[in-house]
Amino acid sequence: MIWDVVVVGAGNAAMSAALSAREAGASVLVLERAPEEARGGNSAYTGGAFRVAYDGADDIASIADVSEHELATSDFGSYPEAQFLNDLAEMSGYRADPELLYRLVGESRDALLWLREQGVRFLPSYGRQSFRVDGRAVFWGGLTIESAGGGQGLMDALFVRAEERGIEIRYRHNIVRLLQDRGSVSGVVARTPDGEREIAARSVVLAAGGFHANAEWRTRYLGPGWEAAKVRGSRYNTGGGIRAAIDAGAMSHGNWSGCHSVFFDARAEPFGVPGVLNQQKNYFGLGIVVNTHGERFFDEGSDFRNYIYSLMGARILKQPGGYGWQIFDAEAVALLPDEYRTPRAAKLQADTIDALIARLQGVDGPQLKATIEAYNAACDPAVTFNPAIKDGKATRGLATSKSNWANPIVTPPFTAFEVTCGITCTFAGVAIDDAASVRGEDGLPMPGLYACGEMVGGLYYERYPGGAGLTSGTVFGRVAGTAAAAHAATFAPI
Repeated sequence: MIWDVVVVGAGNAAMSAALSAREAGASVLVLERAPEEARGGNSAYTGGAFRVAYDGADDIASIADVSEHELATSDFGSYPEAQFLNDLAEMSGYRADPELLYRLVGESRDALLWLREQGVRFLPSYGRQSFRVDGRAVFWGGLTIESAGGGQGLMDALFVRAEERGIEIRYRHNIVRLLQDRGSVSGVVARTPDGEREIAARSVVLAAGGFHANAEWRTRYLGPGWEAAKVRGSRYNTGGGIRAAIDAGAMSHGNWSGCHSVFFDARAEPFGVPGVLNQQKNYFGLGIVVNTHGERFFDEGSDFRNYIYSLMGARILKQPGGYGWQIFDAEAVALLPDEYRTPRAAKLQADTIDALIARLQGVDGPQLKATIEAYNAACDPAVTFNPAIKDGKATRGLATSKSNWANPIVTPPFTAFEVTCGITCTFAGVAIDDAASVRGEDGLPMPGLYACGEMVGGLYYERYPGGAGLTSGTVFGRVAGTAAAAHAATFAPI
């Protein structure tokens, strides 16, 4: 059989491509490297947050399930396209591909409305993206919506829809190379439990993720020490799709030495575990972070966590031993979201600072006590604390300042969370145009080959705005699936 469209991968981008191709009338086969019980790619391990341009509460209500009470007691603000575009551009150091950014931003809201049509439910992200100020839930950081049930809920809905649409999914199919015929991609070779198989197709969409789970590639491209990083998500994203595309003549592209990595629970497993997802520790702005020398090593309040959290894994990995602690007092702990309340968290607590320090193994205790005392003395009580804005409540006179949310650590009990590096995804892969066609080494589209999701290079450099990845996966997944189906339709029926 010759399939119209073969989709490689089974995360959000892949399933968006598969469903879009099927809507366009194509026969679609999805090939997933993972076993069925681990399907869903990196998307299944996310919190399900989507960054989307919107003008106000009415736009949010058109996408998410919002009650009249929630509308009356919430300040959703707005996140216009110009701001979304500027965030993406500025956080890439203005190196991201402009044509990709414009399409991502311009189609972000339509993409979420389309996902609703596929059965995905959305909710306002109250637990992680709002603080209650003067009796109202105030959203902050441009990230307002999440899929019901998080990333797993998103993927469950898409798999249900794929089954309803008659899309076949084959598991334990690892793509090792692409087939080409007369200058066009004509299928894939997959390693399966029954040996290698050639699968013919009129077009192929690659959506197999980056190389974050490949320790050798991490060390080669990201640098020494990255083999020690914990993998937040799928263990199956090892760069196979990127390798197959480049071997077939695709242009490599993007920030090969960059990645999305976060503060991660020190007790977490080496790879992501389905059902045990909330192991990030991203609300460091409410406290301080120290290394084993007992010293702070960055400005915890430099920006909203959505804009700097993806840098934190790299920063902690560079510290002695590759780990440290986030320290909070009781008032700050009361503001922390559920990711800090998982039963397996590396959490230590005591009624005094001295007792807490005594429980931290490997830390320079006297220096840590001096660090906390100096930090507390540098906090300005005259400035009002407001976690929903950059409040300017900064320290004064410290070599390493804290620019916002600098409350002293004085209210017992005191809590420390031990953290290390958790890598989410890599930033490099293959080059595509804004129609999701993979570019060859000559810069021209490779006929019959499309890509989307985390294996696309050129969107992110240095930093990553939270929630952009799922939105990008849906936008370019839809584009890729539609284009792949159109290319397949140009072939004469057999």
